Amino acid sequence: MTVLEKLYSGTKLKQLNITQLKSLCEEIREKIITVAYKNGGHLSSNLGSVELTVAIHYVFDIPTDKLMFDVGHQSYAHKILTGRLAEFDGIRTSGGISGFPDPMESESDAFLVGHAGTSISAGLGYCRSRDHLKQDYFVIDVVGDASFFNGENLEAITSSTIKPNKFLIVLNDNGMSINKNNNGLYKLVSKVTIRKSYKRFNSFLKKTVGKTFIGRFLKSIKRSIKRSLSINSFADNLGIKYVGKFDGHDLKTLIKILTDVKNFGEPTLLHIQTVKGKGHEEAENDSSRFHGVSKELAVSKHYFSSGISDVLKRQIEKTPEIIAITAGMKDGVGLSEFASAYPDNFIDVGIQEEHAVTLAGGMAISGTKPIVFMYSTFLQRGYDQLVHDVCMQNLPVIFMIDRAGLVGADGKTHQGVFDLSYLSHLPNLTVLAPKNLVELEAMLGFAIAKNSPVAIRYPNGKINDIFEKCKDFSFEKFEILKGDLSCENAVLAVGPRALEVSNKAIELAGKNAMLINARTIKPLDSELLDLIKDKNVITVEENAKIGGFGSSVLGYYADKGYLTRVNVVGVCDEFVHVGTIDEQLVKNGITPENISKLLK
Repeated sequence: MTVLEKLYSGTKLKQLNITQLKSLCEEIREKIITVAYKNGGHLSSNLGSVELTVAIHYVFDIPTDKLMFDVGHQSYAHKILTGRLAEFDGIRTSGGISGFPDPMESESDAFLVGHAGTSISAGLGYCRSRDHLKQDYFVIDVVGDASFFNGENLEAITSSTIKPNKFLIVLNDNGMSINKNNNGLYKLVSKVTIRKSYKRFNSFLKKTVGKTFIGRFLKSIKRSIKRSLSINSFADNLGIKYVGKFDGHDLKTLIKILTDVKNFGEPTLLHIQTVKGKGHEEAENDSSRFHGVSKELAVSKHYFSSGISDVLKRQIEKTPEIIAITAGMKDGVGLSEFASAYPDNFIDVGIQEEHAVTLAGGMAISGTKPIVFMYSTFLQRGYDQLVHDVCMQNLPVIFMIDRAGLVGADGKTHQGVFDLSYLSHLPNLTVLAPKNLVELEAMLGFAIAKNSPVAIRYPNGKINDIFEKCKDFSFEKFEILKGDLSCENAVLAVGPRALEVSNKAIELAGKNAMLINARTIKPLDSELLDLIKDKNVITVEENAKIGGFGSSVLGYYADKGYLTRVNVVGVCDEFVHVGTIDEQLVKNGITPENISKLLK
């Protein structure tokens, strides 16, 4: 019987010895690799956090103690250790468990986490409620190094110099060092200062020699040592004790340090260093490539993002002022080749979406041509900056919005189904949706020449480019792909998947209907809308029905006083859970069968 099987047959994790715990780590690692091979998922980050997760569960009492991951793509081992081994084979599949922590899925998941930067705020919130209600438990936040410096995390950790007791932040450093003082003295001081004996000795000194000459002398030595260990001093000034840096794969040391932290009880920042992709040679050597994988550990291929670098290279020859900006997603948005070819025209700000948007605003007002590349779900985080720092000043910032629409297995935290709703009502902003890469490049050229903000949104994954015709995009007009004004029906579809589904619906119904590429969400093509006002109009989009393209069309006809019949097909008023994109389309009625029923 394997160690993992023993756990599920009644053996308690705390009953295992260090040899069995190491075997458990390898079994969990093998399980993650096997399931990722079958389903795809986040591989490197989960392989790198196995020992840490096992050590936390060994020392603390989950779910009585609250464990949060920032971000949630390092929680696979946690799911396996909290009663979800049987469900783990179905992770990221329809009806299966999520690839991210979710309290609706398990009481062991303390907080829903899909975006970076939320755990320290949420953890402090837990502590505040716990202390107010006179409860007793530990709060543990596991924060990735890139995520630690997200704006919200920095706000949380600097909001007060007084931190609650029984609050532990584990900085999982798998690439970026945050200090230079990684030496023996540093570790020795860290180990000593979290022991109960140190706490008792400090208390004794305060009572005996605290205000005497000797006491002041000892304190000055202590402050001098802390100043020499810069991050220790930085953390101390924020009301939290720094401990580190330790090997995040040394299980025995991790358990010892975590036990000391638990016994110490005071707010602590524990810095550990791990290897992304640990235990899988290819993932260790290229952790970025294996961060998120498809089935059979293949690198995910996306029609639009795979062509972005080539599009930008052609544009920069005409407009050398272009500067591409992304927020920690260089590979995901397809900028790797461009960044290598034009390093001076590329900026990666890390997981700092708000900063990326306002940075672009500052660049636009001062003469360059910033283009912000970001997933739809992450641009939500820069909404205030969109409003205040770009649109209100009418600055010519271009937003290339990747993963717009349904995203499949990443589930509800990553769906890009709100951007048309949160963009369309912003003054000065033009919102576009290309049907293919040719049209995207034409739109980008249009946006570069336009002296106001422009957002271009496009989906992920494989796209069937079924429409060869692509009229020149030199002004904001729809494109008629099939049929003409003699048709009784008019289907207005946003983006390539909606167009493909709508085209199949027309063929299925055997109707002679207009198929219109609604490529300009804002402004609407009022001229064409006026021409089809007496037809049976159907709008199709991968966006929430509320506030989306269909809502804009309905609002336009209502303002004009037209009695146009409009059926809106889009994402229902609920968060879209895990599944394939095809399954999510069916769930929301974005299917040829459903649309064909709406055709007269």
